[in-house]
Amino acid sequence: MLWARALVILGVVCPAVAATVTCATCHKTEALSQPATSMGYALELVSDCTILREHPRLTFQYGRYSYTITRQGERSIYSVTDGTDTISVLIGWAFGLGSAGQTYVFERGGILYESRVSFYKAIAGLDLTFGALGTTPKNLAQAAGREMTQEDVTGCFACHSTDAVRGFTFHPEDLKAGVLCENCHTLAPRHMQAVMAGDAKAAAMPHLAGMTAEETNEFCGRCHRTWADIAAHGPHNIANVRFQPYRLTNSKCYDADDKRIRCTACHNPHEEFLVGASNYDAKCQACHSGKRKSCRVAKQGCTNCHMPKIELPGAHRKFTDHQIRIVRAGERYPE
Repeated sequence: MLWARALVILGVVCPAVAATVTCATCHKTEALSQPATSMGYALELVSDCTILREHPRLTFQYGRYSYTITRQGERSIYSVTDGTDTISVLIGWAFGLGSAGQTYVFERGGILYESRVSFYKAIAGLDLTFGALGTTPKNLAQAAGREMTQEDVTGCFACHSTDAVRGFTFHPEDLKAGVLCENCHTLAPRHMQAVMAGDAKAAAMPHLAGMTAEETNEFCGRCHRTWADIAAHGPHNIANVRFQPYRLTNSKCYDADDKRIRCTACHNPHEEFLVGASNYDAKCQACHSGKRKSCRVAKQGCTNCHMPKIELPGAHRKFTDHQIRIVRAGERYPE
């Protein structure tokens, strides 16, 4: 932490680190661990992107279109050609840490586009971006990427970065890469100013840890999709396995007022999520204990059976289904 403080004093540290250092003054544990999580790397600047640095040349072929992503110093160039014409652009931002996939956003003619191909860790290479599956480009521009609407831009950057969106306007000049403290603790700037001024009343912050299951799921669902989001707009198929608040709310055991079934009962947002069923047994047993509620089949590895991993075609990854239930062989996916 001393190195970060020194950089702040010298005036050469990035805004994201400066904000983390400020929060760490009082909240050391959370402020030091959170930036290293997958959420902390939900968006990376191209110059810092590990995947693009470690894979200096990526190629992909889709029909008559050939794709390449090449590294030049701290920049990465995204190119697509149909054999006659070529579109080459600088990649602006890398979305996703790459534990599943990483998608790229670029600017062309003052418009932002989502790359038609993404990097997938499971294949250590490029394939079609999940949202592009089942679509056929009509021309080279469409083959390069999907034009993002204003809603797309503000929604994506609000959930993957910090301070880039105010209201419904994108401010790339203020962007801090990744989901940092003030993304969830939106009153953090006011809080810090009040603390420095000794104004205890103005320093008060919403007590997020006190939220009910429903309040927590709605809060996390701002980015991970709420039940209402999916119910109204879909997808109403296996693709919704990615949206944990929606799936959790569909669980038979879900209780809107019971904190034991909220997102943060199992996942500490300040730390990287744990992998492995054994890490969650105690969470399950907090509700399912005693002879009348305990499992007759197993005493450990609860999530292996009751929160199965679902293969999502085209995503090169299995996602844990948060709809807690008794899973029966051959049953239809409960949408």
